[in-house]
Amino acid sequence: MFAKPFQITLLIALATILNLGCQSPAAKVDADGFRSLFNGRNLDGWANVNCAPETWSVTNGLIHCTGKPIGALRTERQYENFIMELDWRHLRNGGNAGIFIWSSPISWPGVPFLRAIEVQVLENGYGKSDWYTTHGDVFPIHGSKMEPFGRHNGMRSFPSEELSKPTPEWNHYRIVATNGVLRLSVNGREVSGGSNCNWRKGYIGLESEGSPVEFRNIRIMELPSTEIAPELAAPEETDWKALYNGVDLRGWESDNLSEWQSNDWRLLLKPAGETNAPLLSSKSYRDFELIVDFKAPDKLPTSGVLGGIVFDGKTIVSFGASEAPLPIDMDKLKAKAWHRVRLVRDFERYSVYMNNEFIGKTTLDLSRRAPVGLANFGRQLEYANVYIRDL
Repeated sequence: MFAKPFQITLLIALATILNLGCQSPAAKVDADGFRSLFNGRNLDGWANVNCAPETWSVTNGLIHCTGKPIGALRTERQYENFIMELDWRHLRNGGNAGIFIWSSPISWPGVPFLRAIEVQVLENGYGKSDWYTTHGDVFPIHGSKMEPFGRHNGMRSFPSEELSKPTPEWNHYRIVATNGVLRLSVNGREVSGGSNCNWRKGYIGLESEGSPVEFRNIRIMELPSTEIAPELAAPEETDWKALYNGVDLRGWESDNLSEWQSNDWRLLLKPAGETNAPLLSSKSYRDFELIVDFKAPDKLPTSGVLGGIVFDGKTIVSFGASEAPLPIDMDKLKAKAWHRVRLVRDFERYSVYMNNEFIGKTTLDLSRRAPVGLANFGRQLEYANVYIRDL
């Protein structure tokens, strides 16, 4: 039902020839065509997407994840067709984590996760139900699509056998990702997967989701590429840096810092005084592109402002009509929904987009370099996914 051994064997043979033919000291391709994705010493080749510096570390030759906050570590480059092998173990009963295949470079709007095909990494104590198991479910998340193999619920492929070992034992995953088809083997037996995946090229990520987990022996064999339509590949955007780390307010300043609270991947504004002090980055920026997610309240007010984006002490973008140079009218917002706002600053030119829709642009004479920040208009608000990249 799952495997096509002859086709995969041919791909492996071709990939081995190609890899060995272009072998270099940096590549360190093994005789079987695999090379390491983790050198056992540090996280070179990996990017911390939205976690604290201490969330991901290398301990005794293992990638160790604290599980706090919810977020991801991903490869610095994209992959299309490949075979990947790795070992994982949870350090706590009922632990939760995952592996993101063909993923986005940063978290998807309104969530801490990457858009991807997720290969579930659950410890057996988590239990099982009609919509998940702990033995290697495979499913698309946050915009991705997949036609599941075998027993399934929606697009979620359930494993044909229960082979995962409990904590603290190690489990071995083999992931074959070719031409939009993903196949997962757990401890030596293929159990789940799907076809017609979208995307089918992107980053590879490891998930932090609440409990400590470790990974080791991460190897990959790249297979010959195929020509795919641009819409089947994740965007290549590697320069984004998270300004909020998900555990505390390191890197931020405010005249009333107590009004701003870290709540895992969400950043909560809970006004308690009359200062309406914004939250400002400790670092100053020049020309940049900034991403900020915010969640509209359950009931939108008929007037006023919910929040906004600050630069050089001035509210540049307001969520709701105001005197800000780039207001987003309240009627453009959806109650209870997350919205992604993108501000581009190019010298004196400012442009704003929301949910990929162009909102407006303006010219302002402000400082050449200054902190960026989140506005405080005296209303409770949830912010998240604050990213910046220099232009």
